[in-house]
Amino acid sequence: MSNSSYRILYIANEINPFLQTTEVSNFVRKLPQTMQEKGMEIRILVPRFGLINERKNRLHEVVRLSGINISVGDEEKPLIIKVASIPNAKLQVYFIDNEDYFQRKSVFFDKQNNFYEDNHERAIFFCKGALETVKKLGWAPDIVHCNDWMSSFVPLYLKTRYKQDPIFKGTKCVFTDYGNRFDHKFGNDLLEKVKMIDVEDSMLNNLQSGDYNGFVKIAAQYADAVIHGGDDNESLKEAFKDWSNEDQTVETIESNDEGLENYFNLYNELVSA
Repeated sequence: MSNSSYRILYIANEINPFLQTTEVSNFVRKLPQTMQEKGMEIRILVPRFGLINERKNRLHEVVRLSGINISVGDEEKPLIIKVASIPNAKLQVYFIDNEDYFQRKSVFFDKQNNFYEDNHERAIFFCKGALETVKKLGWAPDIVHCNDWMSSFVPLYLKTRYKQDPIFKGTKCVFTDYGNRFDHKFGNDLLEKVKMIDVEDSMLNNLQSGDYNGFVKIAAQYADAVIHGGDDNESLKEAFKDWSNEDQTVETIESNDEGLENYFNLYNELVSA
């Protein structure tokens, strides 16, 4: 397969210009466009947080993709998909939306700066919703590139529930952690709510801590390539080596122009392996 025919799906917490809370939004804006300019086919999925102005950014609902329910534990929540174009770029962004999870006028913290108690549910809904949206699009990605902790469950689901799905057959998964830590620790319901068909208790040992490290560990366990996005936390870099397995690529790629080229090389290595 020539690299011009690669299909890359980007899943991230945020992307410039729709939302900018960390440096990740700028890098996730540059990376897909760079790959598109190299001939790759791109799709981008992010949450539709309440801070995103729908009128200003011209978001509109994609009715044919909306309407399915996503299970989070014992509850089922309706999935709404919206889309908008990035100005001055031939790129569309799909937004995962749900009234209960994403209508708040803040991202992960309330007005008192408390971490939302249901951020784990929001992450689960986002990860499942992203994969179901790709299925509905009928668009089979060669690479799914997950960015930051909110996308941590995608590698797990790709290697279990969606492993035999024709859309994801042969798909390689990259997970990049950027060191955007949170101090909150989730309760025991985290493990129960993450589970779905083909996900057994034993597969979730790395998530038992219920904290930020647990999210990153579970992503590192199931991704094909684990990338440290340039944060200078040496202990986290070392831990990546312990969490990953011998079949994985584990490296540091800076979130800069040099990093763009490094990702291009990484994608080529993964698809041709």
